[in-house]
Amino acid sequence: MKRLGRTDLPPGQQKALHSAIRWEWFTIGYTTVTIVVIALVVGGSQAMKTAWIEDMLSLIPQIAFLVALLFIRRPPSRSFPFGLHRVMGVGHLVAGVALLAVGGNLAVESIVGLVRGEHPAIGTVVVFGQTVWLGWFMVAVMSVIVIGPFFYGHAKAKLAPVLHNKVLYADADMAKADWTTTVASIVGVLGVGVGLWWLDGVAALFISLGIVWDGYRNARAAVFDLIDQRARTHDDEDEDPIADRIRDELRRQPWVRDAGVRMRDMGQVFHVEAFVVPRRDRVSTRRIEAARRAISDLDWKMQDVSIVVVAALPEEVGDDRRV
Repeated sequence: MKRLGRTDLPPGQQKALHSAIRWEWFTIGYTTVTIVVIALVVGGSQAMKTAWIEDMLSLIPQIAFLVALLFIRRPPSRSFPFGLHRVMGVGHLVAGVALLAVGGNLAVESIVGLVRGEHPAIGTVVVFGQTVWLGWFMVAVMSVIVIGPFFYGHAKAKLAPVLHNKVLYADADMAKADWTTTVASIVGVLGVGVGLWWLDGVAALFISLGIVWDGYRNARAAVFDLIDQRARTHDDEDEDPIADRIRDELRRQPWVRDAGVRMRDMGQVFHVEAFVVPRRDRVSTRRIEAARRAISDLDWKMQDVSIVVVAALPEEVGDDRRV
C-alpha cells in the first residue's frame, strides 16, 4: 500500500505498514490457536475462563486495524471530502467499548462468585493410563502461549509511532501486558490446587479489571480524537510536536507577523488549519501557496493544509510557549 487517501506514504512508512499488516495476520492466527488450546483445558477455573475470553477480545484491535485499512486507502470524494480516515478512529472506539463492556461483565461475575463462595472444580484426566490433575495442563498451556505476545507486542510497538497509528499502539500495549493475565491465571489455578479456592476468583477479578482498564483507556482516547481534541502523539502522552514546527515555519515567512495552528487527528493523518496575521493588508496568493507547500513538506501526515489570513489570531490557536 503506497497511499492513504491522497497522502503518498514515504518508503519507510510503506515498509512499516506492510510489516504491520503481516504482524496483524500472524497475531490473528496465533490467537486463534491459543483460543482453541485454552478451550481444551479451561475446566471449571474462573481465572482460565476469563483469560480465554480476554484472548477472544484481543482479536478485536487486529480486525479493526485490517478492516479500517480497506477504507482509509480510498481518496476523498464528494460525499466524504475529508476522506475516510476516521474509520480507524471508529475501529479504535469499537475495540475500547467492547473491552469495557465485556470486562465489566466479567468483573461482576468474579465478585459475585467470591461473595457466594463458589468453589471452582478442576478435575483430572487420564493420560497413558495415569491420572493427572487438569490444573497442570492449564499451567503448562498458559506458560507457553505467553511467548508469542511478548514478541509481536514489541514489534508492533516499534511500528506504531512510525505510522502514527493508535489502534496498532493499543494492540501492542495489550499484547505486552498479556504476561500479567498469564501469571494471574496460573496463580488462580495453583491456588485451587492447594485448597485456596478464592485465589481463582481473585485472579479472574484481576484479569477482568485489566480488560476494563484497557477498554476505558482506548475508548476515552478514541472519543477524544473523534470530537477533535488537539492532535496528540500515537501514545496520547503529549500534544503532537508537529504543531509547533508548523507555527515556527510560518513565523519564518517574511510576510507573516504572527501565526497559530488548529490541527485535528483524522486517524494516522492530520488536518491542519493555519491562521496567519500578515504584516501588510495585502498578501499574494503566491506567498500563501508557498507557505502551504512548506507546511505540507514538513511531514508525510499532512493530509490537508489550509491557510487562513486573519487580522488577529483566534484565542484557541494561541502559542502556549508565549504564556
